[in-house]
Parts: sequence; structure tokens; C-alpha cells
Amino acid sequence: MDTTKDAKDTMDAWILDESPGTYRWGQVEPPDLAADEVRIEVVASALNHMDLWVTRGMPKPPLPHVPGCDVAGRVVEVGTAVTNVSVGDEVVVNPGVSPVEDIVALGNDSPMGPGFVIYGEHCWGGHATHAVAPARNVVPRPATRSWAECAAYPLASLTAYRMLRRARLAAGQTVLVVGIGSGVSCAALAIARHMGAEVVVTSRSETKRAEALSMGASAAYDSSASRWPVQADVVVESVGPATWEQSVRALKPGGRLVVCGGTSGPAVEINLPRLFFKQFEIIGSSMGSYEEFAALTRIVDHGLPIHVDRTMDLAEYPEALRRLEAGEQLGKIVLTR
Repeated sequence: MDTTKDAKDTMDAWILDESPGTYRWGQVEPPDLAADEVRIEVVASALNHMDLWVTRGMPKPPLPHVPGCDVAGRVVEVGTAVTNVSVGDEVVVNPGVSPVEDIVALGNDSPMGPGFVIYGEHCWGGHATHAVAPARNVVPRPATRSWAECAAYPLASLTAYRMLRRARLAAGQTVLVVGIGSGVSCAALAIARHMGAEVVVTSRSETKRAEALSMGASAAYDSSASRWPVQADVVVESVGPATWEQSVRALKPGGRLVVCGGTSGPAVEINLPRLFFKQFEIIGSSMGSYEEFAALTRIVDHGLPIHVDRTMDLAEYPEALRRLEAGEQLGKIVLTR
């Protein structure tokens, strides 16, 4: 594919014309640059389940749409009001976008604000030759890490970092990560270990369980078992109804179950007597704040493991989506230019 077009005239991208619908590769007119935005020549971008959900109208993005929540690249143009970023800077995009008024009013809870949007969902993302982002969402890429690692960590690791913070994880506690394999679950394993916790994981895949043990998990159990032999202070849940009952049963009295998604469906049943007699907490969490992204980026720069499943060419996006949809990945799938 030709990726040599001038970003100011046209750019090449994966485009969603309808939702529900399918992506096509083509040329689009790039968005105008606002005074507080920067234009980035994309070096690497990573897949998320959001890439699939928008094709199903769950949610339906503004159309036409360019997907890609995770972006790393070089700045090629800056808006007239931008002072913190320069042309030539190598950067990573924070995928959690809040208006300034929400940041001021809510601080570390800015993702709860009414103006919060996810980069690559509510606005155009980075599965293209170029991308535009607010300057406040652009940070220097961790110089110690590869381009693929820089594209792999933003959304998944930010989500996992906030989940563990909201669950009040402390050193010495036990964390159960359900359904190891996704970007969020692999990030939760790495971050929980960085925080000094013992980590137990589940997966239906024997191969993924073995890989998780090599990544530092102390034990790995089959997700399909009716009960898992663990009592956890914190359970990290993103699967939903397929594992909900086992997840709740795996909590210690007073334990916290933190959930960021439901890949197996949107609805679960809660046994109320068990909830209040065991004094469990169920905590919702989504994305992260600017403060959390800054803290996470420092940890990444200092060596936090970032698990890249594989790198593929931008032209292989449809194949990468098939791998993601089939759940074959362990960690993040990254597209390179």
C-alpha cells in the first residue's frame, strides 16, 4: 500500500463508512488542526476490542470513522496555541480525552466527567498514516521502550492501572486476574506484580496459562472450572457472565471485585445475601486520568513489562482483527508502518 501522501492534502487510513459495517482501506481528507492540537505521523498503533465494537454499532461512532485507540509516532505539525510539544517530538497519545474544565473540576476522576471521550472511539484514531490529538493528550514516548511497546501500553495498561488503584491493592495481597490474554489482563498481571502483589490467573487455554506462569503468575487455573482454588483480596474482571459466579466465589470476605468490561455479555446476577454477609465490594472502572497516565508512563519507562502478542503490518489489519475476535492473542496486537 502507498503511505507516502502528504498529511496536509490526504492521508491513508482504515475507514468505517457505516456502523454496523466493515473497514476499508482508502484515502481521506485529514481533519483540520485546531489551535490546541498536534498532527502525528503514526509509527505504530495497537488493536483493542473497541476496534470490533464500533463495527457492530456498540457504540456507533461518528461516521466516517478512523479507528485506533493506541498511537505512537512523531509530531509533524502543531496548532497555534501549542507550547508543550514541538515538531519532531516522538510521542505517545493518552487515549482518555477530557475537556480542560473536567480536568480542573474532577482531577484524578476526570474520566467520570460528562465530556470524557475515548480516542479512536468518539473521535478519529490512529490506524492510519497520520493522526490528530489534543496537545494535552500527547506525552514524550518512553525512550527506553520500542515503538511497538509504546503503542501497546496506553489504553490497556491505563485501564488496568486505574482498576488496581480503585480496588486499593496493597503489597502482599492476592489478585485474581480472570481471562488472561487480553491487553488489560496482561497489564493487570504486570502492574499488580510491580505493586508487590501475588497474582493468580485463569484461562481456558492451557498455552495461555503456561505463558502467564512464565510472566510471573504464581498459579493459573482453567476458567471453565466451576470453582477456582483461590481466595483473593482483589479480582480483576473483564469477561462478565461466563465467569462472574466463579469470580465472586473467589473473593475473600471483604474482597473487592473490579470490573471494566464484559466480553461474554452485559448482564450478570448478584446474590445479595452473599454480597452483604461477605461484605464484598463491586467496583466499576473505566480508562484513567491524566495523572494516572503520567504515573503509568513513568513506570513503563522504568521497565514495566509490556506484553506484545505480535506486530503486523498496517495492511494486515483485517487479519489482526480476526485474531483479536477469536481471542487467540496474549497481550497486544500492534500494527507498524
